Amino acid sequence: MDWDELLGEQIAYYEARAPEYDDGWSREGSYDLGAEFNRVWLAEADRLHAVFDQFAPRGDVLELAAGTGIWTTQIARYASSVTAVDTSSEALAINAAKLASSTIPVRYIQANVFEWRPDRRYDVVCFAFWLSHVPKPRFEEFWSLVDAALAPGGRVFFADNAPPMEELPVLGRRFAMREHTVDGVESTTDLATGISVRRVRDGREFRTIKVFWTPEDLQARLADLGWNVEVDSTEWAFVYGYGSRSTRNE
Repeated sequence: MDWDELLGEQIAYYEARAPEYDDGWSREGSYDLGAEFNRVWLAEADRLHAVFDQFAPRGDVLELAAGTGIWTTQIARYASSVTAVDTSSEALAINAAKLASSTIPVRYIQANVFEWRPDRRYDVVCFAFWLSHVPKPRFEEFWSLVDAALAPGGRVFFADNAPPMEELPVLGRRFAMREHTVDGVESTTDLATGISVRRVRDGREFRTIKVFWTPEDLQARLADLGWNVEVDSTEWAFVYGYGSRSTRNE
């Protein structure tokens, strides 16, 4: 697998999708799947926000793959400062517009997360709906970046999509599983390879990485890398984790 080529295509996808990205979270446009599904989705989002609020990312916070600012705005409610890193200039422009009235300093860095290195350490590192886009062969490399960005005693928080369910909580969602293939909204994902074909509004298609983790597998993998992270899930939609480095050689 040529991961560099695939990651380049993933970058192009999120640049193209930036103007419509928020529709997926707010269930608008092609992501509006009806009142009943939208209701249970937003209830799941509320559960995830409650976990995040309990975590409360205080101090200087680094957000990786910050995107259009859905989570940057939440981080800014607690942080003393935010550094937001993303590859997409379009997404960062939308993000900056949302944070224009922020009372804390927000620094924006346009960079490939796999190539960028922090110039300082942070109290907290956050990333939402990004870990599933990290190829498994680059998993350890990515967490080395997180480690390099954390100050002693620093904390990490992440959230992502839960693995697809064969039986959905609400009927009528545009979703189907066929052996190792999952059809979602504007996407088709091969669970065996972790490659997803995604479409944007103008009809263009891009390949992206989409690796679904169960809480148990993810917590065990992180423990192997020396992280003390508690990984759990909401009722059906999201996985999340928070914790810190188990040991650190300063």
